[in-house]
Amino acid sequence: MVAPVSDDDDWFERALRETDDGETDAEDAAPEEREQRDDGETDAEADGDAETESGAPEATDAAGGEGEPLSFGDDPLGGGAGDDDPTDDDPFSTDFATAFNNAPTPDAGGGFGGESPGDDFGFGPAPGSGPEGSDPPTFDDEEFDSDIDRIDIGIEGLDDMILGGVPERSLMVAIGSAGTGKTTFGLQFLRKALEDGGSGVYITLEESRERILDTADEKGWEFSKHEADGRLAVVDLDPVEMANSLSSIRNDLPRLVEEFGADRLVLDSVSLLEMMYDHPSKRRSEVFNFTRSLKDAGVTTMLTSEADQSTPYVSRHGIVEYLSDAVFVLQYVRGDDFRETRLAIEIQKIRDANHSRETKPYELTNEGISVYRQANIF
Repeated sequence: MVAPVSDDDDWFERALRETDDGETDAEDAAPEEREQRDDGETDAEADGDAETESGAPEATDAAGGEGEPLSFGDDPLGGGAGDDDPTDDDPFSTDFATAFNNAPTPDAGGGFGGESPGDDFGFGPAPGSGPEGSDPPTFDDEEFDSDIDRIDIGIEGLDDMILGGVPERSLMVAIGSAGTGKTTFGLQFLRKALEDGGSGVYITLEESRERILDTADEKGWEFSKHEADGRLAVVDLDPVEMANSLSSIRNDLPRLVEEFGADRLVLDSVSLLEMMYDHPSKRRSEVFNFTRSLKDAGVTTMLTSEADQSTPYVSRHGIVEYLSDAVFVLQYVRGDDFRETRLAIEIQKIRDANHSRETKPYELTNEGISVYRQANIF
């Protein structure tokens, strides 16, 4: 065993420090005490007739007196106190009436500010307004035209379904039930960066560090060698310790990613982190702030998430898909005769990229995930 670590040791360094049996001395790291409070409740019997001068309703205190215009505090998702940093931008700090009055309005031609004529509702060019009266071009089968650098996921067949690649620094999530290959999806995503000479970080809340390295090595991906070369960091964290230290991790992660020079990061799985919070508003706030820290780190990130038990198309808590730039759904598909069960993948969304809307079969093999782009489910 290694010597006990002090409270000043960095969580990332503690996680990477190996003991004789491959585990960290989590008991030596005193968890940060965090005050939890729910400030998202208001008095339901407050006077709802009070209005501001601009016409916006005002909140009233418990005694029924007039107060400030309604706002949602520092949680952009309505979940109460969020990031401890008071300087963070709060998209809901302005009351609705003020925001509405400052919003641009459509001009007579349908455009905003008179810059581009459009349809009657201001949603872009009107049909027939293009060159020689032609309709605006569509991009169903074309690459998205932009200057954003793009990357491949690294999964055969799936990359063919994404026209032009995924924008760099995207936050993506792979949603699926048990056995659909979410961990393999994350490992294969990271393997692509390593094969291209880049570096990556794999944070696992479910498996041990040794198990992750062994799984990748068995597929011939040489993760142990990449780790020895200093281009890969595999970090296993206990979900409880991560939840207790989430504020510190959230603040340190951008700096650590930059110092390590990571091109890609995988977190497997975000569902275990979500389960640490019983209150829905607290859960939304913490997950939002954590995903925002990943975006601030400027690293292309892949999260994995358990699917909801009632439907395979949404995550367990229905949060991460709304915060992510790209969503991949892995699911079981059973025929009407129930004689065969197959795995299928679909792309729900990718911001700033065109992609196929089809559901395609895939297989899990010793070489990873292979998507059959030209095949149908049954």
